[in-house]
Amino acid sequence: MTLFWVIGAAFILFALAFILPPIIQRSAESDRESEDERRNANIAVYRDQLTELEADLQNGLIGQEQYAQDREEIERRLLDDTSSSKTKPKSKTVVAGARATVYAIGIGLPVAAIVFYLNVGNPKAITNTPAVSPVSGPMRSAPGERTQEQIDASVAALAKRLQENPADAQGWTMLARSYNSMERFSDAAGAYAKATELSPNDADLWAEYAFVTAMAGGRSLEGRPMELIEKALQVNPENAKALQLAGSAAFQAREYKKAVGYWERVLKQVPPNSEVAEQIIARIDEAKTLAAGTK
Repeated sequence: MTLFWVIGAAFILFALAFILPPIIQRSAESDRESEDERRNANIAVYRDQLTELEADLQNGLIGQEQYAQDREEIERRLLDDTSSSKTKPKSKTVVAGARATVYAIGIGLPVAAIVFYLNVGNPKAITNTPAVSPVSGPMRSAPGERTQEQIDASVAALAKRLQENPADAQGWTMLARSYNSMERFSDAAGAYAKATELSPNDADLWAEYAFVTAMAGGRSLEGRPMELIEKALQVNPENAKALQLAGSAAFQAREYKKAVGYWERVLKQVPPNSEVAEQIIARIDEAKTLAAGTK
């Protein structure tokens, strides 16, 4: 009987020598995959921000100087995130400790089981072969739209980071624009409130704050949205975003001549013959027609 246990223990140790290293390796690979997923999610959010920024530039909503500043900030944050992930030191002590723990458990459990069995079990029954019932593990669900999930996770991580560092004005701006692109307008309004508090002289932020507040309130520009538009125009009377919204607010209030005045100021800032110029001209013509009809 003693010889049996010695042989059995030898086989167990021999098997563990092959089984445990791959397990440890897979754990390390899993950690690397999680880090890669987080980095890819951040990249996706930054890419969306750059796309929105380029669209604003092409439509004449921001100038080249503002575009360059915002792009530089986004690219800096992207570089910080990706470089910090790549240069994050791996703790050899933690890896070695994890390996020692796995081996200790892997060796200790069989030994403890043998001792327990010799004391309370039935060694004579060792030759009886028990029936083994197959155990089916849970099926892995099919992967969903990973890109959207990663973006959601990245935005949530940014929101959590801002709770720890609430003085990050650029972070609040990025979070607000992310919520806006996700059509989470109430959340966007809250983030813009923080961003404008930290950057009160940014007319674009006030105008964007007004827009999401209007969207969250049934698309009406009356009341609080109009107050935010006026704040944007106080900071910069020629801000294109604020002027567009002011024109829309006047149009909603049936103050058509006033709307024409705002939109004509926007028209001077956008590229001629561009799509946004055509849209503004169409709105101006509509407002002029309605203004003539109300005389």
